[in-house]
Amino acid sequence: MTAAPPGADPPPVDFSEFYQAHFQRVAVQLYAYLGDHAEAQDLTQEAFCRTLERWDRISGYDDPSAFVRRVAWNLATSRLRRVRTAVRHLARQREEHVPGPNPDRVVLLEALTILPAAQRRAIVLHHLAQLTVAEIADQLGVPEGTVKSWLSRARTALARHLTERQEAGRA
Repeated sequence: MTAAPPGADPPPVDFSEFYQAHFQRVAVQLYAYLGDHAEAQDLTQEAFCRTLERWDRISGYDDPSAFVRRVAWNLATSRLRRVRTAVRHLARQREEHVPGPNPDRVVLLEALTILPAAQRRAIVLHHLAQLTVAEIADQLGVPEGTVKSWLSRARTALARHLTERQEAGRA
């Protein structure tokens, strides 16, 4: 990767011709190294883009393809390091086994879907988030009486739905 001697001007090399002549060779090398064809092509492309940015200087090197190869190999090595680090990080993560929802929870969630959105929101905020009627009214920007009405109607609808479901299960 040394520059040509000051007195000897190398023949000008067209970047497009250089790219066509060397892209496949570099990509094949990286594919053999990485084992991933698409990644090898992407990194080779990146190496050529970086070469193009400095083409006026690099085209004067005795072997411009050596520069491209070095950049491509450095990119591939960096990529493997990042992947290895990510794999090590994932290996250290503990897998959590969370039991599935119990049948009562499934029934309740299904029952909540029958409620209008405002009533469902009020029930969830009151019974699951444990907010007071005043806090819900403040958060939703409605009077407390409206929240009380939503909660009452929602409880009635849920009780009716769950009773019907229970009776249907017995039949």
